Amino acid sequence: MAHPPGLGPEDAARLAAGSHDRPFEVLGPHEAGGARWLVAFQPGTAALSALTDAGEVALPRIGRDLFAGRIGAGPYRLRAVDGDGAARDFEDPYRFGPVLGEVDLHLLGEGTHHRLWQALGAHVTQHQGVAGTHFAVWAPNARRVSVVGDFNRWDGRCHPMRRIGSGLWEIFLPGIGDGAIYKYEIVDANGLPVPKADPVGFGAQHPPEKASMVRDIAGYGWHDGGWMEIRAAAHDRGAPISIYEVHLGSWRRRLDQGGRPLSYRELAHDLVNYVRDMGFTHLELLPISEFPFDGSWGYQPVGLYAPTIRFGPPHEFRDLVDAAHRAGLGVILDWVPGHFPTDAHGLARFDGTALYEHEDPREGFHQDWNTLIYNYGRIEVKNFLVSNALYWLKEYHIDGLRVDAVASMLYRDYSRGPGQWVPNKDGGRENYEAIAFLRDMNVAAYGEAPGIMTVAEESTSFPRVSAPVDAGGLGFGYKWNMGWMNDTLRYIQMDPVHRKYHHDQMTFGLVYAFSENFILPISHDEVVHGKGSMLRKMPGDEWQQFANLRAYYGFMWCHPGKKLLFMGCEFGQPEEWNHNGELNWPAAERPLHRGVQSLVRDLNRLYREMPALHRLDAESAGFEWIRNDAEQSVLAWIRRGGDDAPQVLAICNFTPVERSDFRIGVPVAGRWREALNTDAAIYGGAGKGNLGGVTADAAPLDGQAASIRVLLPALSVLVFVWEGE
Repeated sequence: MAHPPGLGPEDAARLAAGSHDRPFEVLGPHEAGGARWLVAFQPGTAALSALTDAGEVALPRIGRDLFAGRIGAGPYRLRAVDGDGAARDFEDPYRFGPVLGEVDLHLLGEGTHHRLWQALGAHVTQHQGVAGTHFAVWAPNARRVSVVGDFNRWDGRCHPMRRIGSGLWEIFLPGIGDGAIYKYEIVDANGLPVPKADPVGFGAQHPPEKASMVRDIAGYGWHDGGWMEIRAAAHDRGAPISIYEVHLGSWRRRLDQGGRPLSYRELAHDLVNYVRDMGFTHLELLPISEFPFDGSWGYQPVGLYAPTIRFGPPHEFRDLVDAAHRAGLGVILDWVPGHFPTDAHGLARFDGTALYEHEDPREGFHQDWNTLIYNYGRIEVKNFLVSNALYWLKEYHIDGLRVDAVASMLYRDYSRGPGQWVPNKDGGRENYEAIAFLRDMNVAAYGEAPGIMTVAEESTSFPRVSAPVDAGGLGFGYKWNMGWMNDTLRYIQMDPVHRKYHHDQMTFGLVYAFSENFILPISHDEVVHGKGSMLRKMPGDEWQQFANLRAYYGFMWCHPGKKLLFMGCEFGQPEEWNHNGELNWPAAERPLHRGVQSLVRDLNRLYREMPALHRLDAESAGFEWIRNDAEQSVLAWIRRGGDDAPQVLAICNFTPVERSDFRIGVPVAGRWREALNTDAAIYGGAGKGNLGGVTADAAPLDGQAASIRVLLPALSVLVFVWEGE
């Protein structure tokens, strides 16, 4: 039996063993010896033939599962006859040329391909006139990479990929479309076959299954043009930004259907309508990139390019974003470029080497979280992460990325003792490579997706986090004010009798309030792991707990800085958050809880309507202390929004002592309307107040030109708006 010239026994043996790393040099059609030869490797096939324009041509078996024969010019298909006599016709993947072009290969090689997801991953497409899916992956140290799935009985010998460029592998598989389940079988640097999920896959199976899923993400019809035109103004540091932080799996559940979480489409109606009714301006979603372990809440992602299938496919996630935009709400994603889990099907030792992570655990392993740290100094890894940020902003119209655990990225000695970390090239603790990555990410995000915002969850005093890169900053739009959160929560949890000794915890934040563009966060981290709910942090009996909580929210909404509140906190959920169940919605129907919910709704309304409460958030000209009385635990200040904005006065009483005929200075005489009172009966308070407002006379006090006399209820915040002479 004739063998194709150039096909030796070693090639046949390597194909049969699944160790051939140059399959396109052997398989498919080749001109040799003056004839056109076709070679095909088809495990489990009894007979194989080629269907050509000239008719069916039998391909003799020339080895184990290997077939070859001469065919004429022109197109062809293959016909396989299985052992039971069933025949199937299909296209030969090895007759198709490469899909990736020279520009893609060049950009991928130098680590500057900001549309990485358009080159790598699994793309439903037409190639050379045939429908199928193009697969491409980066695995430079692999000995062989194959696409495996139900379509080839998960046999890595069937579809080994073409090695191209700088460590890239690709193949076009005809007939594979949306919904196909697949993995990459990688014969790694050690010669071991390891199944891996696609690092740039657009979909995945439901956990605990681990395979990727082909998803056609093209062709979505957006209806959010109006929002996209105005969102830049909505993210300006002078805009009102009030964020509702949500864990999608535990906001609400369908208790009538086994307690399942709501789908993206259900959330597009129920969640969006609720958040809009509550007056928030933005939704922030805990990570929705695919993750294997529910208990990580998404902070240990495996599929950075795949919206989690827990709530529906990618287009349905777009339905949620589109609905939010049409309701005037921005959508922020928690994004995790700081670490990734060690799960065997993920990025860990992807091609048998420390490809995405560092080899040295002193640089590449988080001791706190048992996760791996990206090698930000590797150009391909940095490109993978920067492109991922752009992917969410461009493909899903995401309005902002809140970057998790930035402090752990900035410092090489983060949570490490002596000898457990590697200094930078200058002997210091700063992680130069991570800093460069964050700057590059922010430059790319703001440059290529106008109108978005990025937010750093950064807990240290690292300078200029929210300053532009060209001014020496990290380039974030905003920074979470973790110091403010820690200080004020410690204060508000104290028995009021002790608060006068810790008054500085409520005022210290103003020392640095204008050094960054701050967001004041009461996030999910404050209501888990035994920390108790916001309500149960408060001291005193039930009435005092609610009064303290209302006063704290009043203080927060009147304090400089944008706002963030985790779900359930807006109605004073009694229990701390449990990701395995839904929020305690029955509690929200009880009068005191409903009062807190009404207060948050009104705080959001007042915050949006009063420019003085948001316009100069990041500028000292927008704030002035009036009273700072530790002995009585009273704080008072003025907020200003410019000459065209009414001044706003906030007075806080953090003791359970009512203060009648309380006199305090104000900048100008005239009518001061009581715009909000956290002690109002509608909020569950005692209903003590000032009958709608007071009139200031020209009696100087507190360094101000005028003064007012007010009734200051116990454990309350009063907000007055100047209405004129």
